[in-house]
Amino acid sequence: MYEKFYGFSEKPFHIVPNPNFLYLSSKHQHALTYLEYGIREAMGFILLTGEIGTGKTTLIRYMLNQIEKEIEVAVIFNTNVSPNQLLSLLLQEFELEADGTDKAKNLDLIYQFLITKYAKRRRVLLIIDEAQNLSDEVLEEVRMLSNLQADDTLLLQIMLVGQPELKAKLKRPNLAQLTQRIAVNYHLLPLNREETGDYIQARLAKVGGSTELFSEDAIEEIYRASKGTPRSINLLCDAALVYGFADEVKQIDRETVLQVLADRGDLAWSIEPQSKIESQVTVNADVPAELSEISRRLTTVEKQVQELGFRLTLQTEDLEKHAAGYRDAVVQQFAEQLEQERKKNEKLLIELGQAQERLKIHAVEESLPKDNSNPTTDKKATSIIKEKIASWLSFRF
Repeated sequence: MYEKFYGFSEKPFHIVPNPNFLYLSSKHQHALTYLEYGIREAMGFILLTGEIGTGKTTLIRYMLNQIEKEIEVAVIFNTNVSPNQLLSLLLQEFELEADGTDKAKNLDLIYQFLITKYAKRRRVLLIIDEAQNLSDEVLEEVRMLSNLQADDTLLLQIMLVGQPELKAKLKRPNLAQLTQRIAVNYHLLPLNREETGDYIQARLAKVGGSTELFSEDAIEEIYRASKGTPRSINLLCDAALVYGFADEVKQIDRETVLQVLADRGDLAWSIEPQSKIESQVTVNADVPAELSEISRRLTTVEKQVQELGFRLTLQTEDLEKHAAGYRDAVVQQFAEQLEQERKKNEKLLIELGQAQERLKIHAVEESLPKDNSNPTTDKKATSIIKEKIASWLSFRF
C-alpha cells in the first residue's frame, strides 16, 4: 500500500521472521558466533534463549541458510507434545514413516537413520523452537536422544531455543543431567537505543528507502514504546508508515508515532514476558486515569527489574566461571614454583653434603703430625686418614 509512495521495493518491516532482513547487532553477532561454534565443533547440546520477539527464530533461519548444505537439519516448532509424539515429529522431519504407538520401533528407526548418515559423513542437527513449553518428561526424552552415538562420536546434535522460562526450567534438580550436557548457551537481549536506530535504517536501506525516513525523535519514541524488541519495532514502524502514507508525509516524525500509540495503546507495543503477564493485576476501566498511569509505570519498572535480575544472574555465572579458571591457573603457577624450589633445595643439599665431606677430610689432614722426614710417620698418617674416612663414610651412608 505505502511501498510505492515511499519508493520501497517491498515492505521493510515484515512481521514474519525473514533471514534476508536480519540485522546483526553486536548481540546477534555474538549469538550467531556461539551457535556456529557449537555446531561446527559438534557440541552435544546448544541453548539459545531470549524474550519474545528478540529475533531468535530469524537468527536460526539465517544460520540454517549458511550450514544446511553441510548438515541434515530437523526443526520442530510444536512443543506441546508427549515423548512419543516428539519422536513421531522427528521421524516426519526426516521423512520416515513413524509408528504412532510403538516407541521402541520409533527409536530404532531414528537410530538406524543416524547410523546411515554417520556412514555417509553427514552430521544431523535437531532444533526445537519454543522449547520452554516442553514438559519435564519430554525434556528427559530429548536427553536420552543425545545418548545415541557411534564409537566416541555423537550421532545427533540438539539445539534448544526458547524464552527465559526455559533457562529457569533447566535449573530444576530433576533436569540436572540435561543441563550438564549443555556445552554452549547464549541469552539474546533486546536492542539498545543506538541499535534501534541502526536497525530501522538497515531495514529501510534493504528495500531501497531513505535511511532518514524516520526522524530521530520518532526513533526515540519507537524505542521507548518497544523497549528495543525487534518484533515490536516492526509492528510500530509498519503502522507509522501506514499513517504517514494516509497523511502524505515524506518523513515519519514523533507526532505520527505518538498518534499510532494513542490510537492503539502504548502498552500494546511492549511485549511482556509471559510469566509477568500472568501475574499482573487487571486494571478496571472505572479506575481513575492517575491510578492507571501508576499501574503502567509499575509494570514497566517490574519488567526492568526482572531484566536486570536476569542479566545479573548471567553475569554472576560468567564471573564464577572466570574465577574458577583464574583460581586453577594460580594453583598451577604455585605448584610449578614449588617444584622449582624443591629442585633448587635438592641441589643445595647435595652441594652442602659435598662441602661438609671436604671440610671433614681437611680437618683430619690438619690433625695429623707434620713430620715429613720420617717415612714411618707418613705411612701411619696415611693409614689413620683412610680409617677415619672409611669410618665417616660408613656412618654417613
